[in-house]
Amino acid sequence: MRASSILDPALEQQDPIARRAYLGTRLRETVAWAHSRSPHVRRAFDKAGIGPRDVASLDDLTKIPITRKDDVPALQAKEPPFGGMIAVEPGRLARVFASPGPILDPQSDVEDFWRFGIALAAAGFRAGDIAMNSASYHLTPLGFMLDSAARTLGCVVVPAGTGQTDLQVRTASSLRATGYLGTPSFLYALLKRGRELGSPLQIEVAFVTGEMLPDSLRAELENDFKVRVLQGYGTADQGLLAYECTEKGGMHLHPECILEVLDLETGAQAAPGQPGQLVASIFDPAYPLLRFATGDIGTMAPPSRCACGRTAPKLAGLLGRMGDAVKVKGMFIRGAEIEKALKAFPAVARFQAVVTRDHHQDHLEYVLEVAPGAAVDIALVAEALRDAVKVRGAVRTGAVPENARRIDDRRVWK
Repeated sequence: MRASSILDPALEQQDPIARRAYLGTRLRETVAWAHSRSPHVRRAFDKAGIGPRDVASLDDLTKIPITRKDDVPALQAKEPPFGGMIAVEPGRLARVFASPGPILDPQSDVEDFWRFGIALAAAGFRAGDIAMNSASYHLTPLGFMLDSAARTLGCVVVPAGTGQTDLQVRTASSLRATGYLGTPSFLYALLKRGRELGSPLQIEVAFVTGEMLPDSLRAELENDFKVRVLQGYGTADQGLLAYECTEKGGMHLHPECILEVLDLETGAQAAPGQPGQLVASIFDPAYPLLRFATGDIGTMAPPSRCACGRTAPKLAGLLGRMGDAVKVKGMFIRGAEIEKALKAFPAVARFQAVVTRDHHQDHLEYVLEVAPGAAVDIALVAEALRDAVKVRGAVRTGAVPENARRIDDRRVWK
């Protein structure tokens, strides 16, 4: 089976019939490969009473059992290290990441493994651009996702990572960096800090992902700082799934994946404009995730002809998450992880993580209800939670309603 590589630009302009036939062929090839190499896929097919020959075209997609992202931690714990989901020997991988969950995410040794190059090209990144990559390179894969894509296009990448805002501003200013990769909130922080330090940055184009891009933030970045900002949608497991062109108005589906929007109640294909869970299939030989339920909720845009010339349908937008996970500062936090970390502190009777947003920045606070007559070391709790969740949050004691949600997301996206 052929591996992912630099995308043929012609795939972005296929007519619907050719596109459907192409995706059907890629699906059939991937199913055959995965069934022969991945124990998880083989078991799932056996349980469903089907074999690889039952998936001959895109019409047979719904025969494939769904794998839920929220089930991956348990699958990997039961059958370490990857739950039988990879289709190559672990020694053939290039890198392995540890995302919140915990979930081990494999990367094979393929150029632009996560397929972000097409999105950066659509945003306007070109060979010779100097790009600040402010996504994390530590254990989670986003930094490498964007880095490898930019290098594929011939960009010069500054592996800035997260934090150290002033140092990043000085570096970007000294290099006259014109590109940015990372979350939109940190781009805003860099540009704002640059002005405060008297070193306004010369960033012209940005590709952002990892968190919501509210209209108000995009307008401020484009109008006040004169940065062209385009976004993409992807996951740590499957890489890029959709991306904006300069026409905006939704994100084109990547030509090398299948993205379904399934009704939240029936599981049937949702109509354009109707919210549903995003379920994706990718064709990677190392990690062939088929009908992988991301836990994200989104809508498809009504069919239309895009002035950019790309013919793929558009994902209209993301609406949030289902299940016990919320993305904060570009990282998922899960109630189960928080609860596990707090088991080391028996004085904590109940807890709630509260997520808010102010001036385009996420804020996380843990409220701990302590048992009567007991005490807890706030500093130790904060350290344990930071190690477990990978996102820094304030910790305070207080009352927590008995039936309160473990994570209370109070953010409003405008």
